[in-house]
Amino acid sequence: MKIVLRTLLYLALIVWLGAEIFFPVVAAITFMTLPDTHAAGTIVGQLLRILHGMGLISGAIALALLALAPSWGIYKSRTVVAPMILLIVMIAGTCYSQFIVIPSMERDRIAAGGDVNAADAANPARIHFNHLHVLSEGLEQAILLVGLATVVLVARAETVRQ
Repeated sequence: MKIVLRTLLYLALIVWLGAEIFFPVVAAITFMTLPDTHAAGTIVGQLLRILHGMGLISGAIALALLALAPSWGIYKSRTVVAPMILLIVMIAGTCYSQFIVIPSMERDRIAAGGDVNAADAANPARIHFNHLHVLSEGLEQAILLVGLATVVLVARAETVRQ
């Protein structure tokens, strides 16, 4: 049973981090294959929403498994605190991106006339959209780095297991 539960924990982390790692590749291919950046951006935006959904579900599963692991004798209590905190940071960053940044970018896109790239470079909606785009990229990078640190801490918990 312990092997199954650890496997589920690792699978949850793999799904989330794997999606985070491959998302930029998919986004780049989308922009390279579609001549219309507006269409490519729309597709990438939808993919980002899917990525966030996967991350929130995987994060909740991983967090629950880590919270229950000490009582099941899988890990010592003190070894799961840091990975749990990092998972909470990842979930918070994902929620911020999904429910604050992306809707704000969508409002800016509509305010810019539907196609941000067609709007004047001095258009406040376009400027704000570009700012949020940079913020969104930074959030995804931070989530990936925190996720990698989480994997390291979970691996460390394996070494001090009871």
